[in-house]
Amino acid sequence: MEKTYPVTRSDAEWRSLLTPEQYQVMRRHGTEAPGSCALLHEKRHGAFSCAGCGQKLFRSGRKFESGTGWPSFDDPLPGSVETTVDRSYGMVRTEVHCANCGSHLGHVFPDGPPPSHLRYCINGVALDFAPE
Repeated sequence: MEKTYPVTRSDAEWRSLLTPEQYQVMRRHGTEAPGSCALLHEKRHGAFSCAGCGQKLFRSGRKFESGTGWPSFDDPLPGSVETTVDRSYGMVRTEVHCANCGSHLGHVFPDGPPPSHLRYCINGVALDFAPE
């Protein structure tokens, strides 16, 4: 049974709300090309939110340079994301999605910096940034 999220939209609504690249990543579990998003280099203080529903996901102070080509964070805001097991492409990874609308954001890996030792590797097109 598929989970129902607080923000639920039809496929047509998602297509009209998101750009084609955002739709492919967020609703079809795609991945943007590494190094392709301007948010990779965003260094101002502020908050990163889900591009699909606006829920705040990460604070700028939790972002770090991982060298992977995608924005990386070591800790999401409490209750903002959920995870599921992703067995695509012959690998077992932990998928990260928005807890509010279910949109695919990226994956989390156990190779981040202390204290969490986690690296939330997030597609920049799935994020909006609001400076403080």
